[in-house]
Amino acid sequence: MERVVQFTGPRQVEVAEHASAPLPAGHLRVRTLYSGISAGTELTAYRGTNPYLTRTWDPGARLFRDGAAGIEYPVVGWGYSEVGEVTEVSPELVGTPAIPAVGDLVWGIWGHRSEGIVPAERMAGHTLPAGLAPLAGSFARVGAIAYNAVLSADIHLGEDVAVFGQGVIGLITTRLAQLNGARVTAVDAIDGRLDTAKQYGAHSTLNARTDAVAEQIREATAGAGADVAIEISGVHPALQEALRCVTVGGRVVASGFYQGDGIGLRLGDEFHHNRAQLICSQIGGVPPQLSHRWSVERLQRTFLRLVAEGRVDVESLVSHVVPVAEAADAYVLLDERPADALQVVLEF
Repeated sequence: MERVVQFTGPRQVEVAEHASAPLPAGHLRVRTLYSGISAGTELTAYRGTNPYLTRTWDPGARLFRDGAAGIEYPVVGWGYSEVGEVTEVSPELVGTPAIPAVGDLVWGIWGHRSEGIVPAERMAGHTLPAGLAPLAGSFARVGAIAYNAVLSADIHLGEDVAVFGQGVIGLITTRLAQLNGARVTAVDAIDGRLDTAKQYGAHSTLNARTDAVAEQIREATAGAGADVAIEISGVHPALQEALRCVTVGGRVVASGFYQGDGIGLRLGDEFHHNRAQLICSQIGGVPPQLSHRWSVERLQRTFLRLVAEGRVDVESLVSHVVPVAEAADAYVLLDERPADALQVVLEF
């Protein structure tokens, strides 16, 4: 039997069981070991705020359309950070170069389910790097999100960069920005995360609740402001503060998944008067100016290589490994007590 995590309504989680399906031609079957929970995108479906629950995305027009929902409850098998062992390969694929073989450990996206039936072309080259722990492999996608934001930021050696939000993706962003040559100021409302940010390369930290963030960043940069700010929390007031903290013509990368109306966002203030650049980073694609060299696939593979080489530590970000039978408790933890958790991983 296959077990799959599903949301049956806002803040309602169950683990359902289904009979395993036959393996179609051109596919692999993967037994899941770990599946990381996204504390951003996934919680929008858990909480009922995701725009797809009330509108439909028109991929041709690149617009949301009112009048019908793009997804409905039950929302089944969300998740995009899986690691598992190949248990079956479609017979015509056996021995094909680059296609994982039975017994290989692989990373990819097949959702919070005990086994994935995945098209083989999506798994080409997805064998875990040598020496990489399976748990670390579950960071391929979240690492790519952070990596994409750093590419969009176009950081140069010695520049001042503020990273707003020090959850899992924010901490990885801080580390990658520091590796890219930035002097990073990490901003968050949770002191424990700011302490972790120092371990991940932050030069300084600011508490969004108690510090005058933009003013202190300008003071630390002789009045100029940060060259770049990366906003990764998905909170509109944080995006506003990111716009306030950058220099004239500075760049703000909005990489969070913002929900609802932009309460707290005042585009007639510093954004307008300082002529700030506002750039969206979203994992559906890489920065256009780099698309001839980079792809989402390269982001994921390169990030895992950095982890395997010891350049980025991700295993210490795992605060909880939760048996899949207790998935509902994991979502309550992330929703109601975010200060008590970083990366929560389901174990199958």
